[in-house]
Amino acid sequence: MRQFVIILYVIVFISKPVLAENGYDLWLRYPQITSNAYRQMAEPYFEKVFLPFNTQTGEAIRQELNRAALGMLGHQLVFEEKNAGGRGLVLLLTSDKSIPKFLPGTSLEGLGKEGFLIKSTKGPDGKSKCMVIVANSEIGILYGVFEFLRKVAMQAALSDINDRQVPKIGLRMLNHWDNLTMTVERGYAGQSIWKWHTLPGYIDQRYIDYARANASIGINAVALTNVNANATVLTEPYLQKVKALADAFRPYGIRVFLTARFSAPIEIGKLKTADPLDENVKKWWADKSREIYTLIPDFGGFLVKANSEGQPGPQNYGRNHHDGANMMASAVKPFGGVVIWRAFVYSSETPEDRFKQPYTEFVPLDGKFSDNVILQVKNGPIDFQPREPFHPLFGAMPKTPTMMEFQLTQEYLGFATHLVYLAPMFKEVLEADTYRPQKGSTVAKVIDGSSYGYRHTGMAGVANIGSDINWTGHPFAQANWYALGRLAWNHSLGSEQIAREWIEQTFTTDPASVHTILNMMTGSHEAVVNYMTPLGLHHIMGYGHHYGPAPWYNKAAREDWNCTYFHKADEKGIGFDRTATGTNALAQYAGPVQQQWNNLQTIDNKWLAWFHHVPWNYQIKGGTSFWDKLCLSYQQGIDTVSAMQRQWTSVKKNVNEQQFRQVEMLLGIQQKEAVWWKDACLTYFQTFSKMPIPAGVQQPQHDLDYYKSLSFPYAPGNSH
Repeated sequence: MRQFVIILYVIVFISKPVLAENGYDLWLRYPQITSNAYRQMAEPYFEKVFLPFNTQTGEAIRQELNRAALGMLGHQLVFEEKNAGGRGLVLLLTSDKSIPKFLPGTSLEGLGKEGFLIKSTKGPDGKSKCMVIVANSEIGILYGVFEFLRKVAMQAALSDINDRQVPKIGLRMLNHWDNLTMTVERGYAGQSIWKWHTLPGYIDQRYIDYARANASIGINAVALTNVNANATVLTEPYLQKVKALADAFRPYGIRVFLTARFSAPIEIGKLKTADPLDENVKKWWADKSREIYTLIPDFGGFLVKANSEGQPGPQNYGRNHHDGANMMASAVKPFGGVVIWRAFVYSSETPEDRFKQPYTEFVPLDGKFSDNVILQVKNGPIDFQPREPFHPLFGAMPKTPTMMEFQLTQEYLGFATHLVYLAPMFKEVLEADTYRPQKGSTVAKVIDGSSYGYRHTGMAGVANIGSDINWTGHPFAQANWYALGRLAWNHSLGSEQIAREWIEQTFTTDPASVHTILNMMTGSHEAVVNYMTPLGLHHIMGYGHHYGPAPWYNKAAREDWNCTYFHKADEKGIGFDRTATGTNALAQYAGPVQQQWNNLQTIDNKWLAWFHHVPWNYQIKGGTSFWDKLCLSYQQGIDTVSAMQRQWTSVKKNVNEQQFRQVEMLLGIQQKEAVWWKDACLTYFQTFSKMPIPAGVQQPQHDLDYYKSLSFPYAPGNSH
């Protein structure tokens, strides 16, 4: 195995004009360093770069370092591939025995294929300032370079760095719900960035910048197309287009996955069946996999949604999930590929409780899946709600790797209109204790393989990226993309630390402004939960488009598509009884979790309506009735958004004017929609509680008929 060392060090500063910013550069702005003291500290590490490999990844590193040096210090770098005497060296290491003498006590053990070591030291002459980046691969060096540039952009101390990093999770992934028509299901930032009509001949610079952004936060895999799959993407003309994207991403360590429609052998293969046990079907998938890997040798594999929401799957033929997954896994296994099988399933027949079905279907199959199959499990048991308890499948399948699926695109969180920093929610789920196999077995330890020794580990996020100039619509939505990558790399990072990194790279390093924006971000998720679905309410959004409140909706074709199915409000109370007196979904969790959540006295307020039908006058923790607490929570959410508006105004002088104005307008919309949520929900629920709205809560602006009359047939992201 080869190891590489980059030694960086530097000198000159030339001023660079400040340009208007539209958010396109994301957290890779590399703004000019204006502090003379910090510039003097950083410059010695940017005089020359000794880069020992001349490859596509090497070129990507050169370009990134040049971009950063020009932006932050105002000059181009000098690259050298040979010994430059006492000022620095480029060393190609082949083992720990080859560590140079000026790096005493350094070990490469445990870095793996993607880890790196960054160390500040003196050069061979004992005088030169050197920044050494060591890795076992070029991609490891690339990750190390991005980490080094992150430190400089945040103006971190550089004189005593000794930073060893290895990713905790193997597959760090973005799942695009992009269609071949360039629309995006649940997309709120414009159309798809994949221009299928100009591929493979035209490689948009946006593809390269997308790859740069992903690599900078450690994302190493991308599923290009919607899980509600179109078999056309597996045809030869489209595979050529996919190959062009894979070639563009490869220098940045990103592998391409495709969503596979289970009925593809029928739709594009002209077979009469897609039965996974049929020999012709097996051969078709084997041949198709060979075709793909011939074009794309590092193709990651298939992501499959089957027998869910009308998608075809093995159950159509009387088979089970493992039959379908294993058949496809055998097709990609000779090439090192994997099959990611989504566990988001619910039957065409309305089940007793949709909450329970994934556990019921998959747990009996534990141990029956091939060793290159991964189950992709949503963070919660329903569907990306503003807040959900952790999915009971985590920890329940010791023989089957389960990977995390978060949703970055804000399908149930105000689309790209509301400022919602999701890292606190991600952390809440990751730090939840499954008690499987024992106490302390958090969700994070399950998905990173610590609990059961999974061969494959993964974390995915449903992308919030579109053709908008700033990629994500809302400027702050970029932080959720950033947080997904950083937590997949190291889930022990704190949500505040991640937010601070993003703020300082995206907006400003002014301490007071950073502190203010940090407060806005860290309180934003709780605010949205409060003004949408407090105290365990869930899935009360508008039907189909999921925009705005509609707790009264009860006209869907399926019972479990109705909002009334999930909140079950009546004169006695509100909430879904999932204890032994109800659907007993709680039985799917380990004993200690059941015991805590089964009891109204011990369950946290935030889970009340998830698991209990709570009387309106029930005295909850804090000494108030459930009804009063519900009303006050809605008002608290509004008040937090109003505070966010004031906080944002206070940082105006230290934030780019264009982005400041954009966020200011969006916060205005968010505040009005928060009031709408409160008024519509409380006006409706009051018809059951018959209780007055308590002091401290603003009275609704309209009557219930007004809110019921609102219609949004063209809400963005609607798949219907």
